[in-house]
Amino acid sequence: MVLSGADKTNVKAVWSKVGGNAGAYAGEALTRTFLSFPTTKTYFPHFDLSPGSQDVKGHGQKVADALSQAVANLDDLPGTLSKLSDLHAHKLRVDPVNFKLLSHCLIVTLACHQGLDSRSAQLCGYHTDLEVPLSCVGSQGFPLPAAIIRAAGPSVSPIPSTPQRQMDVSE
Repeated sequence: MVLSGADKTNVKAVWSKVGGNAGAYAGEALTRTFLSFPTTKTYFPHFDLSPGSQDVKGHGQKVADALSQAVANLDDLPGTLSKLSDLHAHKLRVDPVNFKLLSHCLIVTLACHQGLDSRSAQLCGYHTDLEVPLSCVGSQGFPLPAAIIRAAGPSVSPIPSTPQRQMDVSE
């Protein structure tokens, strides 16, 4: 997967805004994913999936660490994430659509914390830029259209970018 210079700049800019909150945001995004798309829970039968649980926070940190590693190695995303991709595709047998669902929930989480309107052009850029590293994890044997890596224009994700109310994960 080849990213343009503008794509790389956008990905790094998005991730720099996350700062030290990456693990917390990824954990919140996982909680959103589990609540919004209950079938995703089937991959975690041994986890306490309640909002704010140590299991969800711990896996959120793993997601954040993988994304940070991807951002640091944008010139070789498939190589950087190949072991993780193999694990999720071959051993865990995770349906690749789940990475799009998680990507969407991460975008919503960032929008809530960054105060962005989810219909803004900036958020559409967030959607495509963050989808690239997540899609590399879930793309083993499931190539994604090249349009996903485009940083400009509306999101190409089949998941709508409609305004959503902020979720209180303590509910």
